[in-house]
Amino acid sequence: MPHFARCLLVTLAAGVAMAAAPAPTYKTERSIAGPDGGWDYVQVDPATHRIYIAHGDVVTEIDPLHGDAVRSFGSIMKAHAVVPIPGGTTLLVTSGRDDSVRLFGLNNGTERAKIAVGSDPDAALYDTARQRAVVMNAKAGTVSLIDVAGAKVTGTIVLKPGLEFGVLGAGDTLYVNNEDENEIETANLATGKAGPAIALPGCTGPTGLGFDAKTGYLLSACGNGKAALVDTKTGKLVKLLAIGLGPDAVIMDSARRLAFIPCGKDGTLAVIALDTAGGSTVVQTIKTEVGARTGAIDPADGTLYLPTARFAPPATAGGRPVPVAGSFHVLVVKRG
Repeated sequence: MPHFARCLLVTLAAGVAMAAAPAPTYKTERSIAGPDGGWDYVQVDPATHRIYIAHGDVVTEIDPLHGDAVRSFGSIMKAHAVVPIPGGTTLLVTSGRDDSVRLFGLNNGTERAKIAVGSDPDAALYDTARQRAVVMNAKAGTVSLIDVAGAKVTGTIVLKPGLEFGVLGAGDTLYVNNEDENEIETANLATGKAGPAIALPGCTGPTGLGFDAKTGYLLSACGNGKAALVDTKTGKLVKLLAIGLGPDAVIMDSARRLAFIPCGKDGTLAVIALDTAGGSTVVQTIKTEVGARTGAIDPADGTLYLPTARFAPPATAGGRPVPVAGSFHVLVVKRG
């Protein structure tokens, strides 16, 4: 057989093998009980593997390596985001109702500092390269830059009201979902200036947001049962993916080339492969529970943690379902 023919057969065989590779399969393995209360963002500290949940007016910590030990600490006015600061001693928490950011010591749960920021601080992240926190103030439409070591605001970037989750992109660019405008705001963290917005046609109420450094794509979770894939190189929408209703987070697993979007109204979890033809593709939709709309991943083994509760029918027509007392728990989702 000619050399080129052998090469062609090998290439075709490799392509068939890749196409035949089974999609990853995830399932809910168990749940961890916790105290009652509303919940918002979740983070896993990659150093300790402990789970931190913005849980009403407190922070709930779960230690899955030591018998799922649970403790709550803090006195917060509606906790939105929890951000473990590298080093393992400090947790940053946004406090929405009193327009502040709190810093807690993780050894004893004591509040170390209270920092005034803009109206309704919601999502937050830690910029390791610049060693500062980035806080999205939803109603103010501003971003507060915080020196965590000095416990002070060092800069404010003016964007637009309606800010939701934000992520760091390539270079100095910050991307922030705008739930009211149905677009992604951008800012340059080096200059402190706002950049051009990215329109999200077909995406209503974007909340969760993820960035994949390998492809340069953003993945935005939309309230109308879609996820928007955006190319940051062109600043354009690539396509919309069908997901469930009620998402509030995009959970990235870059090491395993996957993303996850928990959809709380439908009680489903969309599993998205990042490296498929044409961008990203939903490869699995698994049943979770109603209310499981946010979550976080332990990057070490890819385990997902999704907080939720059981719900009773709303007290009035058109009202929100009411969590059943004693039913709060965290779903543990693992690869099967």
